[in-house]
Amino acid sequence: MYVIGTAGHVDHGKSTLVEALTGMDPDRLREEKERGMTIDLGFAWLQLPSGNETSIVDVPGHERFVNNMLAGVGGIDLALLVVAADESVMPQTREHLAILDLLRVRRGLVAITKRDLVDEEWLELVTADVQDTLADTVLEDASIYAVSAMTGEGLPELIGAIDSKLDDTPPKRDVGRPRLPIDRAFTISGFGTVVTGTLIDGKIETGQDVELVVADKSTRIRGLQTHKKGQTEAQPGTRVAANIINVSQDEVARGEVLTTGGWLRPTDAMDVRLRAIQDAPHPLRHNMYITVHTGSSEVVGRLRLLERDTLEPGETGWAQLKLEAPLAVVKGDYYVIRSNRTTLGGGNIVETHARRHRRNHPPTIERLETMELGSTQDVLLKTIETSEPSEFESLVRRANMGADTVRAELEAMASDSLIVPLGSEGIDSNSLLFTSGGWNGVVERTQQSLEAFYRQFPLRRGAPKEELRSRLGMTAQVFNLAFSRLKEQSVVEEDGALARLPDYEPTLSDKQSELVEAYIRMLESDPFSPPTDAPLDDEVLNLLDEQGKVVRVSETVVYSAEAYERMVHIISEYIRDNGEISVANVRDVLGTSRKYALALMDYMDHKRITRRVGDTRVLR
Repeated sequence: MYVIGTAGHVDHGKSTLVEALTGMDPDRLREEKERGMTIDLGFAWLQLPSGNETSIVDVPGHERFVNNMLAGVGGIDLALLVVAADESVMPQTREHLAILDLLRVRRGLVAITKRDLVDEEWLELVTADVQDTLADTVLEDASIYAVSAMTGEGLPELIGAIDSKLDDTPPKRDVGRPRLPIDRAFTISGFGTVVTGTLIDGKIETGQDVELVVADKSTRIRGLQTHKKGQTEAQPGTRVAANIINVSQDEVARGEVLTTGGWLRPTDAMDVRLRAIQDAPHPLRHNMYITVHTGSSEVVGRLRLLERDTLEPGETGWAQLKLEAPLAVVKGDYYVIRSNRTTLGGGNIVETHARRHRRNHPPTIERLETMELGSTQDVLLKTIETSEPSEFESLVRRANMGADTVRAELEAMASDSLIVPLGSEGIDSNSLLFTSGGWNGVVERTQQSLEAFYRQFPLRRGAPKEELRSRLGMTAQVFNLAFSRLKEQSVVEEDGALARLPDYEPTLSDKQSELVEAYIRMLESDPFSPPTDAPLDDEVLNLLDEQGKVVRVSETVVYSAEAYERMVHIISEYIRDNGEISVANVRDVLGTSRKYALALMDYMDHKRITRRVGDTRVLR
């Protein structure tokens, strides 16, 4: 499951578009409905043509509520930037785009809304304006779709693009350390406190002991929901509502983080790589007050520049953020800083529990540059994640490390279940490598693909392996290695040319069973010349054939299994007595017509019972 986040200027139709796509009004507050303007985060979900569901976080566009927008945009997989056709690019369009750029939201689409209000010439101008605005940002290659929520124009194409884009999106990593940055907390009568957010870095399950990190409160998950459906387990990348016990709503603030206990400690000082956005209204100054936004959190702090007194718009440098209240963050998280309702810059967190540093101190800067790269295992995991599966030789080149070092680290990582190597035992030059989260994604997509196949063809034992390979988007080499591992893990079973889920058995409905019984009686009423106008669906006939209840010798000729065995015995005995048999002989011996005799003999040739010699058949 994936999460989409909207972005764009106020009154450009984000919420209206979400409602047109999903049938759900994301504006949940009375004030929002009265004013016709989104103030806080809204939520909806969309059933895609592929059958998958995706969550949508709708954010406010007004400049006064960008802080709320920032609380919802963290953790999204796909940005949907909305620009109104009658107004084109506006200030919050640029600010929201800058935020997406700072948070490195690399996948996105653009919806030009209110298409019905402008002509083609104006639409072309707006499209060109949007393309210019996207240049040199993470969304510079984003596709643009003109839509109208009023008429429905362009919506099917936009939905198809979302489906395609998400289908190409790698699943969120699972490093076994779940974090749920909380963006909303409320109470349900009879259940207690419920918190919501986008789960990252691990899974959670009902009955699990967890903690609220900033408040330092232990609790337990009583229940989980996604899209108002109860779940026993939630996977990373999922929008989750968690019902927790022994904690009141008042004790949970937006920005709190729910996780497993013992590993995450809040911090009030962190070292960061900082980039001032090109449109910043003024240079960033050492010791200036700022608000820091990361995950769903917003905290006031001071900016300590470590290399200079000012950072000009467009420049990048090292800094420390000293916070007035603690945050629960990890190395590698992205953040944004703002001041006076203006976005100034952002980047990634390099060290979470930072000591105060001497400024303009070269050894400090060198250490931070090394920290930014992370440990060897961190770098390797990240490198594999960018292109899964990774070939060993390619990984050595992209990680810029020695082959022996990489091999030793990978073997340790495989032993710790951080990665899944495919191929021969151990790590060698032919190994293909998945992160454990990436491999779990392969397992999940395999199961989902076969389940989708069974929904479409419930009476088939399994899907052709080539079709499964296509659904997984793998090359033949990768698929063969992955399929072997999937079989080892009992995720799938191989059934000839088919791949099947181990526990799946096709089952006829009661009505289908009644039709089958009547059909077989009809076949047995004239066993050697049965009726050819079968009243059964092709899928049912194929299942009966696979189960050995009937034998389908051609598209139209079907025999009961008993009749077929009798005919094979009669024909085999005739050939043994006479050396050969013709189609005319078959017709006469069985007392049937040429149509049936010819279809039967072709089928027996195919099954390698007989072999054609001229106009006759002999036994093989």
